Amino acid sequence: MLSRIKEKIVPIERVERYVQSLNVKPIVFTNGCFDILHIGHITYLCEARTMGNFLWIGINSDASVKILKGEERPIVAEMERATLVASLDFVDAVTIFSEDTPIRLLSLIKPNIHVKGGDYVAEKLPEYKTVDKYGGTVKIIPYVEGKSSSGIIQKIKSL
Repeated sequence: MLSRIKEKIVPIERVERYVQSLNVKPIVFTNGCFDILHIGHITYLCEARTMGNFLWIGINSDASVKILKGEERPIVAEMERATLVASLDFVDAVTIFSEDTPIRLLSLIKPNIHVKGGDYVAEKLPEYKTVDKYGGTVKIIPYVEGKSSSGIIQKIKSL
């Protein structure tokens, strides 16, 4: 069973070939750190999955999480985070990327829909131009209030 989960993890150097082998549309892509998987992540990913027939998740590498979240992060190593996300039945593929934005990965996958969680304005995202250029769309899903890895970490630290 673990081998089936790990098969969903597509190394970045195999992404283009993997995309060419797919015979399914629309492809939905989203990305994040997913450090300490929680109900907010699950709710968000379930909502993203309803937008298409294939859900691909970009996972920030340990190095990029440190840049985005600070030196004490991540709590969970990148391969463990990728495996946890890949273990979700509704997730079809997972790729770890090392940049602070998913622009390079989006350029390789060219998903029909790029989903972002939070209070973003689609047109102001750094990756918006990339998605628009190849004809994709960007959709925003609001965060689940009060549910975040940072909040969980702070709660644990306060014990």
